[in-house]
Amino acid sequence: MTSESTYRQIVRVSSKKNRNYDEENGKQFVNHSVDCHEEVVDPFTIKRRESLQNNVYDIYGKVMLLGDSGVGKTCILMRFREGTFLAGNFISTVGVDFRTKVVTVDNTKVKLQIWDTAGQERFRSVTHAYYRDAHALLLLYDVTNKISYDNIRAWLGEIREYAQDDVVIMLLGNKADCGMDRAIRREDGERLAREYNVAFMETSAKSGQNVELAFVAVARELKCRSTGQKDTNTFNVKDYIREQTEKPQCPPCTT
Repeated sequence: MTSESTYRQIVRVSSKKNRNYDEENGKQFVNHSVDCHEEVVDPFTIKRRESLQNNVYDIYGKVMLLGDSGVGKTCILMRFREGTFLAGNFISTVGVDFRTKVVTVDNTKVKLQIWDTAGQERFRSVTHAYYRDAHALLLLYDVTNKISYDNIRAWLGEIREYAQDDVVIMLLGNKADCGMDRAIRREDGERLAREYNVAFMETSAKSGQNVELAFVAVARELKCRSTGQKDTNTFNVKDYIREQTEKPQCPPCTT
């Protein structure tokens, strides 16, 4: 069931202090009683509260998801925004669509407006119009699809032509969980990223691998730029991603 078809029940607990008199000992004592009642919250109220939370932020950034059709742009967005994976469904985006989410970076709230774009050729002229206002571009290819990888150079050419010169660009090799079907090695993605001097990591919308990290890295970069500091050594998105992805994984729980 989804929140659209059911109601969420919230139990609110309130404590009351009642002062009573102990006749036998001649003392006054405080009696703590707990009052419980259920508040039924409809899905529209839930969405309104989430909307209000998204309106409280310090920094705003527009992020675009780019890449061929079928590389997993919508799935990446849904994994980050909703924490879910669209298993067994292929959703072809028509034109553009967007979602928003507020990310907290060092006590600073960064609102990311994330635009999901269509990868088909016939929609390219539509998406070009959105490049100019973008603060960050996440360019995806499918590690199981060599054509989507080969087309990255063409996508980067469009970015250089239509986007701002200082836009944050990140290359993502998606569907990293598909081990047996892999057609593009990680080293190939790293080499291409070095050639164009952009950040790179492999992701998986299915397992959630590095999805949160990609957007947090963008948020950190936007926060750094908002301070107006010209020192490029303050924060480097490529170094940050490399440090985070090279961290040892947490050992499995034994309890």
